[in-house]
Amino acid sequence: MTDPAVHSGSVTDRYADLPLPASSILRATAAGGTLRLVGIEASRIVEEARLRHHLSKTATAALGRALAASALLAVVLGKRTDARVSLRIEGGGPVGWIVAEGSADGRLRGYVRQPGADLPPRASDGKLDVSGIVGTDGEIAVTRLLANGEPYTGSVRLQSGEIAEDVSFYLGASEQIPNAVLLGVYEEGGRVAHAGGLIIQAMPGVSDETLGRLEANIRALGLLTDQLRAGGLLAALEAAAQGLDLQLATEAQPAHFSCRCSRGKALDSLKFFDANERQEMIEEGGQNVHCHWCGENYHLSPAEIAALDAEERRAQA
Repeated sequence: MTDPAVHSGSVTDRYADLPLPASSILRATAAGGTLRLVGIEASRIVEEARLRHHLSKTATAALGRALAASALLAVVLGKRTDARVSLRIEGGGPVGWIVAEGSADGRLRGYVRQPGADLPPRASDGKLDVSGIVGTDGEIAVTRLLANGEPYTGSVRLQSGEIAEDVSFYLGASEQIPNAVLLGVYEEGGRVAHAGGLIIQAMPGVSDETLGRLEANIRALGLLTDQLRAGGLLAALEAAAQGLDLQLATEAQPAHFSCRCSRGKALDSLKFFDANERQEMIEEGGQNVHCHWCGENYHLSPAEIAALDAEERRAQA
């Protein structure tokens, strides 16, 4: 990533010709570097997750918000360009747990315990009942790698089950980072039309005047999905930093749904079974291994399983 460049004029005008990937992470500063902004456009990623996991409409919204949040947290909390953050939300709602993993280099994956769980829209405003499907009797846990490579997990009680408020509370309570978090998924015609997220972090030296203007901007911004529908992620960033001299990095980080599973890893997982159990798999025509993260299925043939035992015998010889 390059440093944020200095420009004048509106962001949407200045970057009209910026070659943005279909899904991307954008970074920016504002108010003389006292505000840090990270946004993600994740429409295609969330749609792929919906298709891979056969998600209901409300489960799609819940996982989509979590996926966007995990990528943003990886940028905010990570110390390396390939830093990964995993997010686990369990609130006692019909969807069960939600797990999402995001990387600062744009790789995202995730799943929910009950992909078919759904609820009718809220009677109060007709919006998807994400809080209802997630629940509020539980916690949000965030796991990241420290500088020494050791995993660290911090957790806080769920505040609303809407996910954005819960991530914001986590950053403030566990990481001591003053922030604002916006997340949204908009579905239309049975598919994900718009999805994304935005984290704004207050940096040391930020003035009360800047914070006051930021709060007013966020109130006026409304729903993130409305901004994404109207003008995309750039418009959302500009609205959030209106009057605060937004400085956008001149390069975008491409983002995509990406799982770390493989046929080799699926085969390695059978090493945890003993030889008799693997022999049963061979006699039954092989073994299917399912990746919960991405929904991929691997059928391992009897010959592949038998090779594991041959390899084990060679190692012991």
